[in-house]
Amino acid sequence: MPRWVRPEVYPLMAAMTFVTSMCVFQLTRNVFMNPDVRVNKVHRTTAVLENHDEGEKYAEHGLRKFLRTRPPEIMPTVNSFFSDTK
Repeated sequence: MPRWVRPEVYPLMAAMTFVTSMCVFQLTRNVFMNPDVRVNKVHRTTAVLENHDEGEKYAEHGLRKFLRTRPPEIMPTVNSFFSDTK
Protein backbone atom coordinates (compact mmCIF):
# COMPACT_ATOMS: atom_id res chain seq x y z
CA MET A 1 0.00 0.00 0.00
CA PRO A 2 1.16 3.57 -0.54
CA ARG A 3 2.77 5.49 2.27
CA TRP A 4 -0.28 7.68 2.97
CA VAL A 5 -2.46 4.73 4.04
CA ARG A 6 -2.09 4.24 7.77
CA PRO A 7 -2.97 0.99 9.58
CA GLU A 8 -5.76 2.83 11.42
CA VAL A 9 -7.56 3.26 8.11
CA TYR A 10 -7.76 -0.48 7.29
CA PRO A 11 -11.06 -1.12 9.16
CA LEU A 12 -12.65 1.86 7.43
CA MET A 13 -11.40 0.65 4.05
CA ALA A 14 -12.76 -2.83 4.75
CA ALA A 15 -16.17 -1.45 5.75
CA MET A 16 -16.36 0.84 2.72
CA THR A 17 -15.28 -1.97 0.39
CA PHE A 18 -17.98 -4.24 1.83
CA VAL A 19 -20.70 -1.59 1.52
CA THR A 20 -19.64 -0.67 -2.01
CA SER A 21 -19.67 -4.31 -3.09
CA MET A 22 -23.16 -4.76 -1.60
CA CYS A 23 -24.39 -1.71 -3.54
CA VAL A 24 -22.86 -3.00 -6.78
CA PHE A 25 -24.44 -6.41 -6.18
CA GLN A 26 -27.90 -4.91 -5.57
CA LEU A 27 -27.72 -2.59 -8.57
CA THR A 28 -26.55 -5.41 -10.83
CA ARG A 29 -29.30 -7.68 -9.53
CA ASN A 30 -31.93 -5.02 -10.19
CA VAL A 31 -30.71 -4.24 -13.70
CA PHE A 32 -30.54 -7.85 -14.86
CA MET A 33 -33.31 -9.58 -12.89
CA ASN A 34 -35.94 -7.00 -11.89
CA PRO A 35 -39.04 -7.39 -14.07
CA ASP A 36 -39.76 -3.64 -13.84
CA VAL A 37 -36.45 -2.63 -15.44
CA ARG A 38 -36.71 -2.64 -19.21
CA VAL A 39 -33.40 -2.77 -21.05
CA ASN A 40 -34.85 -4.39 -24.15
CA LYS A 41 -36.53 -2.00 -26.64
CA VAL A 42 -39.41 -4.41 -27.23
CA HIS A 43 -40.42 -4.32 -23.55
CA ARG A 44 -39.97 -0.55 -23.27
CA THR A 45 -42.82 0.11 -25.70
CA THR A 46 -45.42 -1.43 -23.40
CA ALA A 47 -46.55 0.76 -20.52
CA VAL A 48 -47.47 -2.05 -18.13
CA LEU A 49 -46.00 -5.52 -18.38
CA GLU A 50 -48.26 -8.38 -17.37
CA ASN A 51 -45.59 -10.69 -16.01
CA HIS A 52 -46.82 -11.72 -12.59
CA ASP A 53 -44.89 -15.02 -12.67
CA GLU A 54 -41.59 -13.25 -13.30
CA GLY A 55 -42.29 -10.74 -10.53
CA GLU A 56 -43.14 -13.54 -8.12
CA LYS A 57 -39.91 -15.33 -8.99
CA TYR A 58 -37.94 -12.10 -8.39
CA ALA A 59 -39.62 -11.33 -5.05
CA GLU A 60 -39.50 -14.88 -3.66
CA HIS A 61 -35.83 -15.65 -4.12
CA GLY A 62 -33.96 -18.53 -2.48
CA LEU A 63 -32.64 -16.59 0.52
CA ARG A 64 -36.11 -15.39 1.45
CA LYS A 65 -37.51 -18.92 1.16
CA PHE A 66 -34.67 -20.24 3.36
CA LEU A 67 -35.11 -17.56 6.04
CA ARG A 68 -38.86 -18.10 6.16
CA THR A 69 -38.29 -21.55 7.71
CA ARG A 70 -35.78 -20.27 10.30
CA PRO A 71 -36.68 -18.81 13.72
CA PRO A 72 -36.48 -14.99 13.83
CA GLU A 73 -33.41 -14.89 16.07
CA ILE A 74 -29.99 -13.53 15.28
CA MET A 75 -28.09 -15.42 17.99
CA PRO A 76 -30.26 -18.27 19.28
CA THR A 77 -27.63 -19.68 21.66
CA VAL A 78 -27.11 -16.33 23.37
CA ASN A 79 -30.88 -15.78 23.60
CA SER A 80 -31.45 -19.19 25.14
CA PHE A 81 -28.52 -18.72 27.55
CA PHE A 82 -29.99 -15.54 29.01
CA SER A 83 -33.68 -16.49 28.83
CA ASP A 84 -33.67 -20.10 30.07
CA THR A 85 -33.99 -20.56 33.80
CA LYS A 86 -31.73 -23.14 35.33
